[in-house]
Order: sequence, then C-alpha cells, then structure tokens
Amino acid sequence: MHFLTEIIVSILTVYLALTNSLATGIENLLSLSTEGNIETQLEEDSDIITSLPSRIGQVIPDILLRSVEYQQAALGDAVGFSGATTQDPLEAIVNIYCTFTTSEYVRTTTGTGFFIDPDGVIMTNAHVAQFLLLEATEEGGHTECVVRGGNPAVALYKAELLYLPPAWIQDNSRVMHDAVPMGTGERDYALLYVSESIDSSPLPAKFPALAFDSSLLPTSVKNKEVVAAGYPAGDLLTKGPKADLLPKRATTSISELYTFGSNYADVFSIRGSEVGAEGSSGGPVVNKDGAVIGIIVTRGDDTIDGTGSLRAITLSHIERTITQETGFSLEENLGGNLPFRSQIYAKTLTPFLLTIIGQSNPN
Repeated sequence: MHFLTEIIVSILTVYLALTNSLATGIENLLSLSTEGNIETQLEEDSDIITSLPSRIGQVIPDILLRSVEYQQAALGDAVGFSGATTQDPLEAIVNIYCTFTTSEYVRTTTGTGFFIDPDGVIMTNAHVAQFLLLEATEEGGHTECVVRGGNPAVALYKAELLYLPPAWIQDNSRVMHDAVPMGTGERDYALLYVSESIDSSPLPAKFPALAFDSSLLPTSVKNKEVVAAGYPAGDLLTKGPKADLLPKRATTSISELYTFGSNYADVFSIRGSEVGAEGSSGGPVVNKDGAVIGIIVTRGDDTIDGTGSLRAITLSHIERTITQETGFSLEENLGGNLPFRSQIYAKTLTPFLLTIIGQSNPN
C-alpha cells in the first residue's frame, strides 16, 4: 500500500502537465429547456464543436444513488444556496496547498479553487481534492492541506471534502500504474468547504463567492472575451515552497469548443495569458456578467492558442454529471449542513475508494 500511495502522489504532482481535457453532453438540461430549437441548433453546430471520446462513457458508479444514508442527508439539506457576493474573481479565488509526508520524503502540490457559495464552499479540481481523500485514509503517509488566500497567498483555513465524483476516482484508478499517466480531465472537479480558520479565529459570516452559469454554452461564445483567474505556481516550482505565490487574472477569449460526441459545448479552450501555468488549474473562467462558466482543468495547445493557453470544463458539464451521480443539482449540493454532509460522504465513499485502490493493486 505504501508503494501504491507513492504512485498516487506522483501522479497528482505531474497531473497538471499531463492531462488532456475532455467533456460529456448534457441531456438533463436539454429536457428542462423551454427553447424548442436548442436541440436542432446543436445538431447544426456539430461541425463547429470538436468531438472527443469519453473515457468514462456510460459506466458510472451509483454508490451515492444507492446509499440511503447519503440520499437522506442530501435530501434533508437540499436547500440553503446563498448566491453570489462578488463579481471579482480575484476576491473569490484561493490557493489549495497540500503536503504529503512519509518517513522518506515530503511532496507538495498546489492548485487553485474559488468560493462558489458564501457559506464557504470551494470548487476546485478532483486531482487537487484527491489529496483530501489521502488525508482521510492516511495510507502510507500523512497528508495535510491548507486553504491560502491573499496577495501573496498566506494560510487562512482548513477544509474538508464535500464532494468528488466517484466516476473520476474509478477512471483514474485504472492508470495509476502507467509509467506516463495520462488523465483526461473528464469530471475533474470537486467541492470542499471551509471547516475552520488556521488561527482558530471566527470564520467570516460570508465568503466572497462568485455566481455560476450552468446553462448550455452556444457556439456563438467562440472568440468572446472571458476572464480567467488563478494562482500560477511558476515561482514555487523554480524557487521552492518559500517563494511568494501571487494571484493573477487575465482577459482572454474562447478559441474552441469540445464535446464528448453529443454536440454539446462541454469543454472550451482559451487563448494564452499569464494565468496559463501549473497551479492555475481549478481556477474560474467568468463571462462578462461575472458568472463562472468554466473551471480550468488542463494546459491548452500553445502552438494554436499561444503561450499560457488553457482548457476548462463547463459548468453545464458539472451540472449534468453531479446530478447523474448524486441525484441532486449543483445548487442543491452547495447548501445545507455542510459538516454533516461531508461526514456522510466520507463514510459512504471511503470503502469504495479503498476497494478500487485494492483492485488496481491486487498484489
């Protein structure tokens, strides 16, 4: 198990540079739409949106749907979403900094997240939040994650895992032994919540949270301006963990749309900017109204979109998949008794996690 954990941590450390972004269609949102011409328009756009294969496909774990305890906890707390409190992504982003310590070494990872609810819910990448799973299991070493903020970033809060897609865990367990692991970015998102402050001071009554737009993106968004934000970690990589980590925001534009073959714009690429570096993964991409339409998952193709290009999964992709795996919408997953829901999620998911880890390392 120690060898497996070392592999997991190594994969997470290089994940940002290796992943290739994909996305999947959003049938649920189409069924709720009142615009009768949306499906026809999407069919007409099939030559505009680049089709990519899904690694996860239709094999979706139903562990959360089958858990009576999880469903009861979520149903009882499926209200309470508080909405946005800021339109400035620099006010809402945080740095998630994790260390993994064994008797032989200390490894670190850094990523970006952002407040998506003023009660302290943070959205980030699954490949960052997976460290919190290691923290819960304590397999092979000790993991500790802190939420940092400010300019430069300083440690502010501790966080707990609220949600990470079981399908993402299952899919990535299959490549844990690859010499050069290649993640896809599919379903690469997670929800955390701030549990306490580092110095034990009272938590803010409201956190600076961004609004989000989980509706389908039309193909007309191509070449439209957007704002990306994150904590690019160039100085950390070159100067070490004591280097200052500074938040960045940049105005850029959408260059390309991608789909898993369903013709829905579930992934988009944005042109190069100073935000485009390792460490910005998990950061928000916001539209002209200040609403998050995507979350950064991977580096883009710099030969096409310029140095610092990025790819992001859409909030509509997140809306569809979180509903598929939990039975509740993204908004419903943000409210209620967060500590209790986190405990039930961990209790439900940990046996599943340990089972698939054992399956991927039978020896």
